[in-house]
Amino acid sequence: MTTITAARAFDIRFPTSRFLDGSDAMNPDPDYSAAYCVLETDGGGEGHGLTFTLGRGTELCVAAIEALAGKVVGRTLDGIRGDLAGFWRTLVGDTQIRWLGPEKGVVHLAAAALVNAVWDLMAKEAGLPLWRYLAAMTPEEIVAAIDFRHITDALPPERALELLRARLPGKCERIAALEADGHAAYTTSAGWLGYPDEKIRDLASAAVEAGWRGIKMKVGASLADDRRRAALLRDVLGPDRLLMTDANQVWDVGPAIEWVRALAEFDLYWIEEPTSPDDILGHARIREAVAPVRVATGEHCHNRVMFKQFLQAGAIDVVQIDACRLGGVNEALAVLLMAAAYDKPVCPHAGGVGLCEYVQHLAFFDAACVRPGDEGRMIEHAAHLHEHFVDPIRIERGRYLAPQRPGYSAEMKPESRDAFAFPHGAEWRGA
Repeated sequence: MTTITAARAFDIRFPTSRFLDGSDAMNPDPDYSAAYCVLETDGGGEGHGLTFTLGRGTELCVAAIEALAGKVVGRTLDGIRGDLAGFWRTLVGDTQIRWLGPEKGVVHLAAAALVNAVWDLMAKEAGLPLWRYLAAMTPEEIVAAIDFRHITDALPPERALELLRARLPGKCERIAALEADGHAAYTTSAGWLGYPDEKIRDLASAAVEAGWRGIKMKVGASLADDRRRAALLRDVLGPDRLLMTDANQVWDVGPAIEWVRALAEFDLYWIEEPTSPDDILGHARIREAVAPVRVATGEHCHNRVMFKQFLQAGAIDVVQIDACRLGGVNEALAVLLMAAAYDKPVCPHAGGVGLCEYVQHLAFFDAACVRPGDEGRMIEHAAHLHEHFVDPIRIERGRYLAPQRPGYSAEMKPESRDAFAFPHGAEWRGA
């Protein structure tokens, strides 16, 4: 019987602002970072989890992980597996700490790091990559892992069970196909807002040559610049590949509609986060006004209740879950099933430290066991910082290859954790 004996938290930051990697209209100078945690066990195994941040403030998430760690330390994996939803509620429902949320903000991000570390530990103990670990669970076990509070009007447990059972036929064949052919994807690496035009053209041309089916560009700082860059990218992509745009919440509703209409001639596939991530009715107005351009959002939807309302209000076309903005694997499962119930494609957000490594597992599980079809389903890709992980993503022909190593792929190399530890790591001393 494996017992969690300790939890350690770390502040890890990468100076991506020096080269404008990750730059967008709302975040012009991000230092991609992670509040990182390691769970130790009496058997010597470790569970690794993280939550993505942009630099300053990471120390707040680290403190929140430390505040919540007592909810995990001392528990056995058998006990957690026996009541997965109850375990999740214990972490997100602390009767005192939850006041700082509830189920949102710094505390929820910290809970996600711990929850994901536990799933990493369970998958490693089973000797399976997380997506295969989830796929091996019965529909009843998946449903038992989800907290359905506040979402039963959109997805009662009985409906979730029905959806999962309906996908049992052909599951083995779908898993075999995913392991042979991988999963569809698109890349954001060519479209950061701070990149000059010549760099965008070079990166986009290389992406097309490498087989990417679509490219996402950041927009929202200057309409004239956005039109020029959209024309450049459409020229490189040709008429058949996809061009997505992402405003990172920078507009009000009216300007969002006007701006997207001004870019529509470049055959946009979607506009992402056109306004405040909390403005459900605003998204609904934008969606109605800019169709057939799709509206995508979700990387800042902090819990399953927000996604429920977006789906019920008809406010989005594309569901973009984030593996650690939501409260970890348990809550991500709830949103995957709600998206399937409303027949909306899930295209996970994956632009930050460890997010590509994380969400590939969720998307592969979705493809194997949840969603009714593959149309419109893609995983985001950003081509930086993967070298710091023990089990980095693998890309071939613009597609994610199926993760094979046991765990959730979030384990960072010890030398990277040491070098980029803030503020005393070698990469930060004297900076």
